[in-house]
Amino acid sequence: MPELPEVETTRRGILPHVAGARVERVVVRESRLRWPVPDRLGEVLAGQCIRTVDRRAKYLLFRTDAGSLLLHLGMSGSLQVVPPPVPPPQRHDHVDLLLESGACLRYTDPRRFGSLHWLPLDAPPHPLLAHLGPEPLDAAFNGELLFRRSRGRRGTVKGFVMDGRIVVGVGNIYASEALFLAGINPVRAAGRISLPRYRRLALAIRQVLESAIAAGGTTLRDFVGVGGQPGYFRQQLRVYGRATEPCPTCNTAIRQRVIAQRASYYCPACQR
Repeated sequence: MPELPEVETTRRGILPHVAGARVERVVVRESRLRWPVPDRLGEVLAGQCIRTVDRRAKYLLFRTDAGSLLLHLGMSGSLQVVPPPVPPPQRHDHVDLLLESGACLRYTDPRRFGSLHWLPLDAPPHPLLAHLGPEPLDAAFNGELLFRRSRGRRGTVKGFVMDGRIVVGVGNIYASEALFLAGINPVRAAGRISLPRYRRLALAIRQVLESAIAAGGTTLRDFVGVGGQPGYFRQQLRVYGRATEPCPTCNTAIRQRVIAQRASYYCPACQR
């Protein structure tokens, strides 16, 4: 599933093409996504100018004067900016935003697990966004925050940092990589980790995510960027997907185990 770096890569890729663009019409060929596409989406978006594109966690928000289009890529979704003349849609091209410039913002989703929602300006916070934690790249995110929220928690630290109510966007791959950089064993209880170690972990999370964004995300199965190119952060992975291979720091064999219902990778010597 595309995580924060992949979604941010998408946002940065489409922003120059759609910021300031006016939507001429919306074509919904398949409304049966994870949740049904709103019936009135074409009616409310037609004629609106896309002022900017923001990201909140793994969601994209297309801002207009009337409200925002909230989009989640799901497990296999992608957005492509298609210049004119726009070619005919393929089987999994489910939604087109046709712009007055003649270009098209095309949403493709083979597994149909993504979603589109319309948020009017005066609407209360959407349930998908209402309980999200801070952004890991914002100044408000730091080790002190992780330390405070971890007190009394018996669950694993890996599950803790993957909880979107604690901090958003630290998916399975990036949690494994950040815990390795911070030298923290992923099975340790979140409530038993000290403030200095959480400070190191917060810095490691930021470092891993920024490196992944710079590399265009991580391609393991389905993700491609706006131009159809894969993400290259996979080449920088230190532990994820490297079970039995030597640790890049100490040469101890990398171990794999299931933590928080996800395949997890760590060095038993470097991570304590």
